[in-house]
Amino acid sequence: MKQNLFLLLLLLHFGCKDVQKGQFPTQTTVEEVSVTHANGFTIEKSRDLTLIKITSPWPDAESVFTYALIPKDKLAAMTLNKEAYDAIVGVPIDNIVVTSTTHIPALEALGVLNKLSGFPDTQYISSEEARKRIDNGAIKELGNNESLNTEMVIALNPELVVGFGINAQNKAYETISRSNIPVVYNGDWTENTPLGKAEWVKFFAPFFQKEKEAASIFKEIETAYSAAEEIAKKATSVPTVMSGAMYKDVWYLPGGNSWAGQFIKDANANYLWQGTPETGSHSLSWESVLQKAESADFWVAPAQFTAYKDMKDASPHYPQFKPFKERRIYTLQTRLEQQEVCCIMN
Repeated sequence: MKQNLFLLLLLLHFGCKDVQKGQFPTQTTVEEVSVTHANGFTIEKSRDLTLIKITSPWPDAESVFTYALIPKDKLAAMTLNKEAYDAIVGVPIDNIVVTSTTHIPALEALGVLNKLSGFPDTQYISSEEARKRIDNGAIKELGNNESLNTEMVIALNPELVVGFGINAQNKAYETISRSNIPVVYNGDWTENTPLGKAEWVKFFAPFFQKEKEAASIFKEIETAYSAAEEIAKKATSVPTVMSGAMYKDVWYLPGGNSWAGQFIKDANANYLWQGTPETGSHSLSWESVLQKAESADFWVAPAQFTAYKDMKDASPHYPQFKPFKERRIYTLQTRLEQQEVCCIMN
Protein backbone atom coordinates (compact mmCIF):
# COMPACT_ATOMS: atom_id res chain seq x y z
CA MET A 1 0.00 0.00 0.00
CA LYS A 2 2.81 2.42 0.93
CA GLN A 3 4.61 1.54 -2.34
CA ASN A 4 1.46 2.36 -4.36
CA LEU A 5 1.06 5.71 -2.54
CA PHE A 6 4.72 6.60 -3.18
CA LEU A 7 4.30 5.75 -6.89
CA LEU A 8 1.18 7.93 -7.10
CA LEU A 9 2.97 10.93 -5.52
CA LEU A 10 5.92 10.42 -7.86
CA LEU A 11 3.65 10.47 -10.92
CA LEU A 12 1.86 13.60 -9.67
CA HIS A 13 5.22 15.31 -9.09
CA PHE A 14 6.43 14.79 -12.64
CA GLY A 15 2.95 15.41 -14.05
CA CYS A 16 2.96 18.91 -12.54
CA LYS A 17 6.27 19.70 -14.23
CA ASP A 18 4.68 19.13 -17.65
CA VAL A 19 2.30 22.11 -17.27
CA GLN A 20 4.75 24.80 -16.12
CA LYS A 21 3.41 27.96 -17.69
CA GLY A 22 5.38 29.76 -20.34
CA GLN A 23 8.20 27.24 -20.74
CA PHE A 24 9.48 25.64 -23.90
CA PRO A 25 8.02 22.10 -24.01
CA THR A 26 11.36 20.23 -24.29
CA GLN A 27 15.06 20.82 -23.83
CA THR A 28 16.06 22.91 -26.84
CA THR A 29 18.36 25.73 -27.93
CA VAL A 30 16.69 29.03 -27.11
CA GLU A 31 17.60 32.36 -28.69
CA GLU A 32 16.53 35.57 -26.98
CA VAL A 33 15.63 38.39 -29.37
CA SER A 34 17.45 41.63 -28.49
CA VAL A 35 15.15 44.14 -26.77
CA THR A 36 17.27 47.02 -25.50
CA HIS A 37 14.90 49.82 -24.47
CA ALA A 38 11.46 48.28 -23.84
CA ASN A 39 10.80 46.78 -20.41
CA GLY A 40 7.37 45.28 -21.00
CA PHE A 41 8.03 42.24 -23.19
CA THR A 42 10.57 39.57 -24.11
CA ILE A 43 10.85 37.29 -27.14
CA GLU A 44 12.46 33.86 -27.16
CA LYS A 45 12.81 31.63 -30.20
CA SER A 46 13.60 27.97 -30.77
CA ARG A 47 13.40 26.21 -34.14
CA ASP A 48 9.66 26.43 -34.82
CA LEU A 49 8.37 28.04 -31.66
CA THR A 50 8.42 31.69 -30.59
CA LEU A 51 7.40 32.71 -27.09
CA ILE A 52 6.37 36.30 -26.41
CA LYS A 53 6.03 37.22 -22.75
CA ILE A 54 4.21 40.40 -21.75
CA THR A 55 5.54 41.43 -18.36
CA SER A 56 3.88 44.85 -18.21
CA PRO A 57 0.39 44.72 -19.78
CA TRP A 58 -0.68 47.64 -17.57
CA PRO A 59 0.94 49.72 -14.78
CA ASP A 60 1.82 47.70 -11.65
CA ALA A 61 0.58 44.48 -13.25
CA GLU A 62 1.27 41.28 -11.33
CA SER A 63 0.29 39.02 -14.23
CA VAL A 64 2.63 37.81 -16.98
CA PHE A 65 1.08 36.68 -20.26
CA THR A 66 2.84 34.12 -22.47
CA TYR A 67 1.93 33.62 -26.09
CA ALA A 68 3.19 30.75 -28.26
CA LEU A 69 3.62 31.43 -31.98
CA ILE A 70 3.92 28.50 -34.41
CA PRO A 71 4.30 28.61 -38.22
CA LYS A 72 0.97 27.67 -39.77
CA ASP A 73 2.56 24.90 -41.82
CA LYS A 74 3.85 23.29 -38.59
CA LEU A 75 0.64 23.59 -36.55
CA ALA A 76 -0.59 20.11 -37.45
CA ALA A 77 2.75 18.51 -36.59
CA MET A 78 3.28 20.22 -33.21
CA THR A 79 1.50 19.45 -29.97
CA LEU A 80 1.52 22.03 -27.19
CA ASN A 81 -0.19 21.98 -23.83
CA LYS A 82 -2.81 24.73 -24.16
CA GLU A 83 -2.81 25.23 -20.40
CA ALA A 84 0.81 26.37 -20.56
CA TYR A 85 0.10 29.44 -22.71
CA ASP A 86 -2.35 32.32 -22.68
CA ALA A 87 -2.77 31.94 -26.45
CA ILE A 88 -1.36 29.78 -29.25
CA VAL A 89 -1.19 31.63 -32.56
CA GLY A 90 -0.46 30.34 -36.06
CA VAL A 91 1.79 32.68 -38.07
CA PRO A 92 2.07 34.58 -40.32
CA ILE A 93 -1.16 36.44 -39.59
CA ASP A 94 -3.34 37.40 -42.56
CA ASN A 95 -6.26 38.97 -40.69
CA ILE A 96 -5.73 41.09 -37.57
CA VAL A 97 -7.74 43.47 -35.39
CA VAL A 98 -5.90 46.03 -33.24
CA THR A 99 -7.44 48.39 -30.73
CA SER A 100 -5.12 51.38 -30.23
CA THR A 101 -3.90 54.04 -32.61
CA THR A 102 -0.42 53.35 -31.20
CA HIS A 103 -0.57 49.93 -32.91
CA ILE A 104 -1.11 51.39 -36.39
CA PRO A 105 2.42 52.80 -37.01
CA ALA A 106 4.01 49.41 -36.30
CA LEU A 107 1.75 47.67 -38.83
CA GLU A 108 2.45 50.40 -41.38
CA ALA A 109 6.22 50.28 -40.82
CA LEU A 110 6.26 46.50 -41.24
CA GLY A 111 4.26 46.78 -44.46
CA VAL A 112 1.33 44.72 -43.14
CA LEU A 113 -1.37 47.35 -42.81
CA ASN A 114 -3.30 45.46 -45.50
CA LYS A 115 -3.80 42.68 -42.91
CA LEU A 116 -5.82 45.01 -40.63
CA SER A 117 -9.54 44.25 -40.96
CA GLY A 118 -11.08 46.12 -38.03
CA PHE A 119 -10.48 48.87 -35.47
CA PRO A 120 -12.55 50.66 -32.79
CA ASP A 121 -12.85 54.45 -33.04
CA THR A 122 -11.51 54.66 -36.60
CA GLN A 123 -12.02 58.45 -36.54
CA TYR A 124 -8.86 58.76 -34.45
CA ILE A 125 -6.61 57.07 -37.04
CA SER A 126 -4.43 59.63 -38.83
CA SER A 127 -2.36 57.35 -41.08
CA GLU A 128 -3.14 58.31 -44.69
CA GLU A 129 -2.82 54.73 -45.89
CA ALA A 130 -5.11 53.48 -43.13
CA ARG A 131 -7.66 56.21 -43.86
CA LYS A 132 -7.83 55.12 -47.49
CA ARG A 133 -8.53 51.56 -46.37
CA ILE A 134 -11.20 52.81 -43.95
CA ASP A 135 -12.84 54.82 -46.72
CA ASN A 136 -12.96 51.84 -49.10
CA GLY A 137 -14.33 49.55 -46.39
CA ALA A 138 -11.24 47.37 -45.95
CA ILE A 139 -10.99 48.38 -42.27
CA LYS A 140 -14.29 48.08 -40.41
CA GLU A 141 -15.46 50.33 -37.57
CA LEU A 142 -15.80 48.23 -34.38
CA GLY A 143 -17.41 50.67 -31.96
CA ASN A 144 -15.15 52.07 -29.27
CA ASN A 145 -12.73 50.64 -26.77
CA GLU A 146 -15.12 51.09 -23.88
CA SER A 147 -17.78 49.02 -25.64
CA LEU A 148 -16.03 47.03 -28.35
CA ASN A 149 -18.59 45.47 -30.71
CA THR A 150 -17.70 41.85 -30.11
CA GLU A 151 -20.29 40.57 -32.60
CA MET A 152 -18.61 42.49 -35.40
CA VAL A 153 -15.16 41.33 -34.28
CA ILE A 154 -16.27 37.70 -34.29
CA ALA A 155 -17.94 38.19 -37.70
CA LEU A 156 -14.61 39.42 -39.12
CA ASN A 157 -13.07 36.18 -37.84
CA PRO A 158 -9.57 37.64 -37.31
CA GLU A 159 -6.67 35.33 -36.60
CA LEU A 160 -5.54 37.69 -33.84
CA VAL A 161 -6.87 40.58 -31.73
CA VAL A 162 -4.29 42.87 -30.15
CA GLY A 163 -5.82 44.53 -27.10
CA PHE A 164 -4.74 46.70 -24.23
CA GLY A 165 -6.18 47.26 -20.79
CA ILE A 166 -5.89 48.80 -17.38
CA ASN A 167 -6.41 45.39 -15.71
CA ALA A 168 -7.27 41.78 -16.57
CA GLN A 169 -11.03 42.35 -16.35
CA ASN A 170 -12.20 42.90 -19.91
CA LYS A 171 -15.46 41.18 -20.80
CA ALA A 172 -15.12 41.97 -24.50
CA TYR A 173 -11.75 40.21 -24.73
CA GLU A 174 -13.11 37.27 -22.73
CA THR A 175 -16.03 36.92 -25.16
CA ILE A 176 -13.70 37.04 -28.15
CA SER A 177 -11.32 34.47 -26.61
CA ARG A 178 -14.23 32.11 -25.94
CA SER A 179 -14.92 32.25 -29.70
CA ASN A 180 -11.44 30.72 -30.24
CA ILE A 181 -9.98 34.00 -31.51
CA PRO A 182 -6.61 34.63 -29.78
CA VAL A 183 -6.39 37.90 -27.85
CA VAL A 184 -2.95 39.22 -26.85
CA TYR A 185 -2.17 42.23 -24.68
CA ASN A 186 0.05 45.06 -25.88
CA GLY A 187 1.54 47.21 -23.10
CA ASP A 188 3.48 49.75 -25.14
CA TRP A 189 1.75 52.63 -23.36
CA THR A 190 3.32 51.61 -20.02
CA GLU A 191 6.90 52.12 -21.20
CA ASN A 192 9.05 54.76 -19.50
CA THR A 193 10.81 56.08 -22.61
CA PRO A 194 9.89 56.94 -26.21
CA LEU A 195 12.45 54.44 -27.54
CA GLY A 196 11.02 51.79 -25.23
CA LYS A 197 7.59 52.43 -26.69
CA ALA A 198 8.91 52.46 -30.27
CA GLU A 199 10.66 49.13 -29.73
CA TRP A 200 7.26 47.43 -29.51
CA VAL A 201 7.49 47.16 -33.30
CA LYS A 202 9.50 44.03 -32.40
CA PHE A 203 6.44 42.71 -30.53
CA PHE A 204 4.34 42.84 -33.70
CA ALA A 205 7.03 41.45 -36.00
CA PRO A 206 6.88 37.70 -35.07
CA PHE A 207 3.16 37.57 -35.81
CA PHE A 208 4.04 38.39 -39.44
CA GLN A 209 7.47 36.69 -39.49
CA LYS A 210 9.08 40.12 -40.02
CA GLU A 211 11.69 40.06 -37.24
CA LYS A 212 14.60 41.23 -39.42
CA GLU A 213 12.57 44.12 -40.79
CA ALA A 214 11.58 45.19 -37.26
CA ALA A 215 15.20 45.18 -36.07
CA SER A 216 16.20 47.38 -39.00
CA ILE A 217 13.25 49.75 -38.51
CA PHE A 218 13.97 50.19 -34.81
CA LYS A 219 17.68 50.80 -35.45
CA GLU A 220 16.77 53.70 -37.75
CA ILE A 221 14.39 55.12 -35.13
CA GLU A 222 17.01 54.81 -32.39
CA THR A 223 19.65 56.60 -34.49
CA ALA A 224 17.31 59.41 -35.51
CA TYR A 225 16.03 59.92 -31.96
CA SER A 226 19.53 60.12 -30.51
CA ALA A 227 20.48 62.70 -33.14
CA ALA A 228 17.40 64.81 -32.32
CA GLU A 229 18.17 64.57 -28.62
CA GLU A 230 21.68 65.95 -29.21
CA ILE A 231 20.23 68.91 -31.10
CA ALA A 232 17.80 69.62 -28.23
CA LYS A 233 20.67 69.70 -25.73
CA LYS A 234 22.07 72.73 -27.52
CA ALA A 235 18.97 74.83 -26.84
CA THR A 236 19.73 77.98 -24.83
CA SER A 237 16.34 78.13 -23.06
CA VAL A 238 14.20 75.54 -21.27
CA PRO A 239 10.47 76.23 -21.79
CA THR A 240 7.70 74.99 -19.50
CA VAL A 241 5.32 72.48 -21.06
CA MET A 242 1.82 71.24 -20.21
CA SER A 243 -0.03 68.37 -21.80
CA GLY A 244 -3.29 66.40 -22.01
CA ALA A 245 -6.95 67.41 -21.98
CA MET A 246 -10.21 66.73 -20.19
CA TYR A 247 -12.47 63.71 -20.54
CA LYS A 248 -15.73 63.83 -18.57
CA ASP A 249 -14.44 66.62 -16.28
CA VAL A 250 -11.17 64.80 -15.51
CA TRP A 251 -7.91 66.09 -16.99
CA TYR A 252 -5.66 63.24 -18.11
CA LEU A 253 -1.97 63.97 -18.72
CA PRO A 254 1.23 61.91 -18.91
CA GLY A 255 2.77 60.79 -15.63
CA GLY A 256 6.31 61.89 -14.82
CA ASN A 257 7.72 58.40 -15.44
CA SER A 258 5.78 57.81 -18.65
CA TRP A 259 7.32 57.65 -22.11
CA ALA A 260 5.51 60.90 -23.00
CA GLY A 261 6.98 62.67 -19.96
CA GLN A 262 10.45 61.47 -20.92
CA PHE A 263 9.79 62.61 -24.50
CA ILE A 264 9.34 66.20 -23.30
CA LYS A 265 12.37 65.94 -21.01
CA ASP A 266 14.52 64.64 -23.89
CA ALA A 267 13.44 67.71 -25.86
CA ASN A 268 15.18 69.78 -23.16
CA ALA A 269 11.91 71.19 -21.83
CA ASN A 270 10.49 71.43 -18.32
CA TYR A 271 7.40 69.21 -18.15
CA LEU A 272 5.33 70.63 -15.31
CA TRP A 273 4.37 67.17 -13.96
CA GLN A 274 7.70 65.44 -14.45
CA GLY A 275 7.93 64.85 -10.69
CA THR A 276 4.84 62.59 -10.54
CA PRO A 277 5.47 58.85 -10.22
CA GLU A 278 3.00 57.42 -12.75
CA THR A 279 4.27 55.43 -15.75
CA GLY A 280 0.93 55.83 -17.51
CA SER A 281 -1.49 58.73 -17.22
CA HIS A 282 -2.06 61.11 -14.31
CA SER A 283 -5.56 62.46 -13.61
CA LEU A 284 -6.43 65.86 -12.14
CA SER A 285 -9.22 68.43 -11.94
CA TRP A 286 -9.05 71.27 -14.47
CA GLU A 287 -8.70 73.73 -11.59
CA SER A 288 -5.55 71.96 -10.45
CA VAL A 289 -4.12 72.03 -13.97
CA LEU A 290 -4.96 75.72 -14.38
CA GLN A 291 -3.27 76.62 -11.11
CA LYS A 292 -0.01 75.03 -12.24
CA ALA A 293 0.00 75.54 -15.98
CA GLU A 294 -1.93 78.74 -16.68
CA SER A 295 1.27 80.48 -17.81
CA ALA A 296 3.00 77.50 -19.46
CA ASP A 297 5.06 78.26 -22.56
CA PHE A 298 3.76 75.35 -24.64
CA TRP A 299 0.94 72.79 -24.63
CA VAL A 300 1.64 69.48 -26.40
CA ALA A 301 -0.65 66.56 -27.23
CA PRO A 302 -4.09 67.98 -26.29
CA ALA A 303 -5.71 64.54 -26.68
CA GLN A 304 -7.68 64.17 -29.92
CA PHE A 305 -8.03 67.89 -30.68
CA THR A 306 -6.66 69.24 -33.93
CA ALA A 307 -8.13 72.78 -33.93
CA TYR A 308 -8.51 75.63 -31.46
CA LYS A 309 -12.18 76.06 -32.33
CA ASP A 310 -12.90 72.44 -31.41
CA MET A 311 -11.16 72.92 -28.08
CA LYS A 312 -13.09 76.12 -27.33
CA ASP A 313 -16.38 74.44 -28.25
CA ALA A 314 -15.55 71.45 -26.04
CA SER A 315 -14.76 73.45 -22.91
CA PRO A 316 -14.72 77.13 -21.85
CA HIS A 317 -11.72 76.34 -19.64
CA TYR A 318 -9.16 75.72 -22.38
CA PRO A 319 -8.96 79.39 -23.57
CA GLN A 320 -7.80 80.42 -20.07
CA PHE A 321 -4.36 78.92 -20.66
CA LYS A 322 -1.53 81.03 -22.09
CA PRO A 323 -0.57 78.49 -24.81
CA PHE A 324 -4.15 78.66 -26.11
CA LYS A 325 -4.15 82.47 -26.15
CA GLU A 326 -0.77 82.62 -27.89
CA ARG A 327 -1.46 79.72 -30.28
CA ARG A 328 1.36 77.57 -28.90
CA ILE A 329 -0.40 74.22 -28.85
CA TYR A 330 1.25 71.32 -30.68
CA THR A 331 -0.45 68.04 -31.48
CA LEU A 332 0.77 64.63 -32.58
CA GLN A 333 -2.15 64.36 -35.00
CA THR A 334 -1.26 64.63 -38.67
CA ARG A 335 -4.72 65.61 -39.87
CA LEU A 336 -4.67 69.25 -38.90
CA GLU A 337 -6.15 72.58 -39.56
CA GLN A 338 -2.73 73.80 -40.56
CA GLN A 339 -3.58 77.46 -40.03
CA GLU A 340 -4.33 76.95 -36.38
CA VAL A 341 -2.44 74.00 -34.94
CA CYS A 342 1.08 72.90 -35.77
CA CYS A 343 2.33 69.38 -35.64
CA ILE A 344 5.58 68.16 -34.13
CA MET A 345 5.47 64.64 -35.54
CA ASN A 346 4.30 63.03 -38.75
